[in-house]
Amino acid sequence: MIGMLSKISPKLKKKGRKNMRFIHATYNMLHNSIDVTTFDGYILRIDCSKAEEGLKTTPCSECALNALAIDNPLEYATLYLEGGMQKWVDAEDSLELW
Repeated sequence: MIGMLSKISPKLKKKGRKNMRFIHATYNMLHNSIDVTTFDGYILRIDCSKAEEGLKTTPCSECALNALAIDNPLEYATLYLEGGMQKWVDAEDSLELW
């Protein structure tokens, strides 16, 4: 389950921070984490439990987050590192049919 080649948004280039470019990301089911490899030679591990701590979710959005981590780990990692997970969850919840 390797994510596609991508770059973190240029929004992260604030106040001298370096723009990190991802090569790929995989979901590690043994640790419930996303393992990210970058062009700069770094390997990052994002703990999904910690990343989702404090998010206001519904059962539907929790299921969507789990599916995102497994099916598209690069998008999950980008959302987490850019701080957009709550917005994504809110958008997922607004798509529910009532």
